[in-house]
Amino acid sequence: MSTFELEDALKQCVERVARFRRQHHRIGEQNTKAGLIEPVIGALGWDLFDPDEVHREYRRRGTDNPVDYALLLLRTPRLFVEAKGLGENLDDPRWANQTISYAAVAGVEWVALTDGAEWRIYNAHAPVPIEHKLFRAVRLEDSLDEAVELLSLLSKDNMRDNRIEELWKGYFVDRQVHGELLEMFGDGEPAAELVAMLDRRLSRLTRDEIRASLIRVRATFDFPSSAASTGVTPVSHLGATAHVEAVPVAPPTVTPALPQQQTPVRPAKSRSHKRPVSEGERALKVIDLIRAGRLRPGSRLYGKYLGKQYVAELLADGSIRYGGRTLGSPSAAGEAVKVEVHGPSITATRRATDGLDFWSAEDARAGDVVSLKEIRRRLATEEQV
Repeated sequence: MSTFELEDALKQCVERVARFRRQHHRIGEQNTKAGLIEPVIGALGWDLFDPDEVHREYRRRGTDNPVDYALLLLRTPRLFVEAKGLGENLDDPRWANQTISYAAVAGVEWVALTDGAEWRIYNAHAPVPIEHKLFRAVRLEDSLDEAVELLSLLSKDNMRDNRIEELWKGYFVDRQVHGELLEMFGDGEPAAELVAMLDRRLSRLTRDEIRASLIRVRATFDFPSSAASTGVTPVSHLGATAHVEAVPVAPPTVTPALPQQQTPVRPAKSRSHKRPVSEGERALKVIDLIRAGRLRPGSRLYGKYLGKQYVAELLADGSIRYGGRTLGSPSAAGEAVKVEVHGPSITATRRATDGLDFWSAEDARAGDVVSLKEIRRRLATEEQV
């Protein structure tokens, strides 16, 4: 893939979008694909004329709803592209939820949703609620440079080298750290542990003076892109440096440097702030989730361990079939995966598994793929109402 080819293709798309909008002309999904989406796919190095690379209306099984494009390496789908007509509302949760859920079932990690003018990239396998799976979004008209940087990650060469996965790992960690930093400085009252730390380091100041100073501070937190270490053109992500600006007389304000995307994503809580499990949740078993219609017998369970995905089958009695064996619980099935990876001499500590965290499945009512623990939480919340 040539960066110049991609830049030229995106420039043409920007010009076409501007012309269509001046004419107040709705061009529909098929014309959007032909005029705005396929030129970008081709510029990314994918062979539009080879169905072993670019498979239109892709179905994993004949009964499935098709995905507009599956981009394949060695005949294996690596990226799904869901197209909408220019001007369609990409904020409608149905579009992302449907494609992300199908990608998770099909074992495809990356999903792009686009109307030709805007591209949104999702990680379908991220172990977070579906609204947090958004990795990046860019509007071509807003910044051609950012569009080139982001979409280049979807090139055939970069998908083969899995560059986007390397960037995602750094982004996922940085987003959680970013959230904790905001909590320490936010809401007008500085975190007690921050005040205590500065109190130890600033012996000439009182705690009240330190606390008053932190209330006056306006903090922004930026993180360096991890692209440089991967050989990929850097994509602006959480910024570059950290600085703190003192404001002499002003109410406490936090101005976070959020990722470059249209819909801000709430950072995931760190493990130390994990939400406690209620008694109502603990009382619910997998069979209860099946009886309540949240899990379907025969559906697939997905577990990711040491960077590799594992698939199991949920049986009607709540047991799980994995590796030709029927196991009595999600935890037992998760342990079976670890034994398979490490061998029978695995230590008891490493073998221990929270199966409800380990395995994810489609919530039959919500339509998204989340952990079994999250599905259990949703059911418990409903029963309390």
